[in-house]
Amino acid sequence: MALQLCQNEAEESDDDTVCLGESFFVNREYNLTTFTFGPHSLRLLCLRSASTDYDLTGQLVWPGAVLLNNYLSDNAGILEGCSIIELGSGVGITGVLCSKFCHEVVLTDHNDEVLEIMRKNIELQSTLENPSCAALRAMKLEWGNSDHLSKILQEFPTGFDLVLGADIYILFVHNFSPLLFKSLANFP
Repeated sequence: MALQLCQNEAEESDDDTVCLGESFFVNREYNLTTFTFGPHSLRLLCLRSASTDYDLTGQLVWPGAVLLNNYLSDNAGILEGCSIIELGSGVGITGVLCSKFCHEVVLTDHNDEVLEIMRKNIELQSTLENPSCAALRAMKLEWGNSDHLSKILQEFPTGFDLVLGADIYILFVHNFSPLLFKSLANFP
């Protein structure tokens, strides 16, 4: 039997070949984890592993997000009634916390796998009888992608009061800083 990395199962050429799609290598063993920031407890699905593929870093909660959430929890008054967009939201920990104070929170990421876990976490908030979860939205945003930006701006034409991002790892792996700033320049 031979193992082969294939784009789809149709590429299996005979009975001795097993086709492995890219998703075979994706860790989806998420744990329901409780995080506490001041008086606020959040329950989210995330990976516990200390590392992941660079493109799937959003499956983890990183120290920068914990620091940002501690700051936001201690200074919640600055968020009252705001509309926020978070860049590189990952599992959505910062956006979920912000939804407790803000009237509108848009979580973004470029990776479809990460967007899937982000959406599950938004759903989880609604099942936890959290009335603020109605303010949460997950949207795809690949920095510099005009189609993604247009879709967000069509749905939120007045823009956002605050742009947040923590531990945006991809900035350091590749030189994505110009694309980040190009995206930010498009928000009113």
